[in-house]
Amino acid sequence: MAIPKFLLRESIVAGPDFNRWLAPPAAIALHMCIGQIYSFSVFKLPLARALGVTAPMAGDWSQPQIGVAFSIALAVLGFSAALFGKSVEHNGPRLTMVVSAACFSGGLVVAAAGVAWHQLWLLYAGYGLLGGIGLGLGYIAPVSALVKWFPDRPGMATGLAIMGFGGGALIGAPLAEELMKHFAGPDSVGAWQALLVMAGLYLVIMLFGAWLVRVPADDWRPAGYVPKVTAAPAIKIAVDTAWRTPQFWLLWGVLCLNTTAGIGILGQASPMIQDMFKVTPAAAAGYVGLLSLCNLGGRFFWSSFSDVVGRRGVFCIYFVLGALLYLAVPWAQHAGHLTLFVGLTGCIISMYGGGFATIPAYLRDMFGAYHVGAITGRVLTAWSVAAILGPQLVDRLSAAQRAAGVPAGEAYNTTLWLMAGLLVAGLLCNLALRPVDSRHHGKS
Repeated sequence: MAIPKFLLRESIVAGPDFNRWLAPPAAIALHMCIGQIYSFSVFKLPLARALGVTAPMAGDWSQPQIGVAFSIALAVLGFSAALFGKSVEHNGPRLTMVVSAACFSGGLVVAAAGVAWHQLWLLYAGYGLLGGIGLGLGYIAPVSALVKWFPDRPGMATGLAIMGFGGGALIGAPLAEELMKHFAGPDSVGAWQALLVMAGLYLVIMLFGAWLVRVPADDWRPAGYVPKVTAAPAIKIAVDTAWRTPQFWLLWGVLCLNTTAGIGILGQASPMIQDMFKVTPAAAAGYVGLLSLCNLGGRFFWSSFSDVVGRRGVFCIYFVLGALLYLAVPWAQHAGHLTLFVGLTGCIISMYGGGFATIPAYLRDMFGAYHVGAITGRVLTAWSVAAILGPQLVDRLSAAQRAAGVPAGEAYNTTLWLMAGLLVAGLLCNLALRPVDSRHHGKS
């Protein structure tokens, strides 16, 4: 079947008078929707009593079982981004964004059916598999375009490209909480109805972003921009060459370790703060939204800051400061300092988000802008691995600790110490990076 012309790259090339600052809203609209994945933890406790409604009963799903859907979605995100990265470069972002909208919203519909009929495999197939494909396609769709719109500020550009993803829970968490409260009744926690409403809302917004998106002409340059002239030729390394270099795999390790350390908190944020500080579900949803704001702000702040201190320098900050903050979280919980706990975890999540926003610019520095979208897609397989490791470590280790008699508020400490160790390993990968050997330059 022929693809409609208005969806293809040649139909969305901007004219010479197009204002490049109109390009980021398309990416943000899309990413604010797919970033709903970060609010998944607000569904955990309601879904764990979907049959019992007021309390779990025989046949209800456990939190670790429910958390598998979150892990599947993010694992599929990475693999779908790697698989379809080259087609995004060829076909352009609009077609990819439309397919992303269909998959992501369709996944929420299938997940709603799984909750309504209490079929766990449908939750996994919808929220995890189909929704994960939508996540992967939507995540990489605007990256290459934004980097080309802002060649003078690549770190800021990648922050703009994926800033909305980190802020998705800022809307998704309170929206889900309010919808579940609205639809809840004597025989329902309101979760499947909430998922259906969100599917419709997100579909409309994502299609608006697809309509809005534009790409620059091949010879376009910002007014007054003069590329830096160096003695060395411009780096232009194709994706199929890049991923065979040690630099690619070191950056893969950098992203995987930074992500594993952060994603465990995001996947368990609502139950964690309720266990540690006995806050209400509504307050926990607010905390998830605040972490989303930190995730969003960190993506823009840290990626822009990387234009000043360099990509290697900013990742050193993530790993060193992040490890220290993880070690401080159990102390804050033991001392009962809720505000300090929120501040520590908020800072951690800002650097988690900053890692995602900075990695495309790091890849651009290392391999050039030629195939940066496709290379980013392949590096995102690190996210796939982290999506399994991080949430499952937190879910299962904390469950094992509670089963062993450890108080619920202290059941996360072992995992938090482990996360600090992972960040130290990430620091070593980052320090080992060197420029790509010139023999790889220009290869396709």
